[in-house]
Amino acid sequence: MIKKTALVAAAILGLTVGIVGNSVNPVLADQIRQEQIRFQPGKSSAVINGTVKGSETVDYVINVKKGQTMNVSMTSNNSSNYFNILEPGQENEAIFVGSTSGNQFEQVLKKSGNYKIRVYLMRNAARRNETGKYRLETIVN
Repeated sequence: MIKKTALVAAAILGLTVGIVGNSVNPVLADQIRQEQIRFQPGKSSAVINGTVKGSETVDYVINVKKGQTMNVSMTSNNSSNYFNILEPGQENEAIFVGSTSGNQFEQVLKKSGNYKIRVYLMRNAARRNETGKYRLETIVN
């Protein structure tokens, strides 16, 4: 009986963790559109004009080497439109969170690999199905 109770408790715990995990991060990886950032030959910057609507999220993926400086800035017509920066291998833990730090990021990078610039609308705007038109500029030196 103890083994059966332990199995039931483990199953409930696993279900609870799954539910809490999704409620903390409602954006699932398969709901995120990905686009690769590529610089034109001889250039170290790129400008993207884009739009997100409602709960849509876009990851702009850029390959950067350790020690390079990455500068990302965004302007938008929607004050609830932000971006986060995720290091290579990370899906949910950001090294920069735009909603608390603004829409300007500059840092010497500690890892090599594919960084993600995740563009989104805050939940208040997403629930109202608002649209955010943005200009995202990325510079890597």
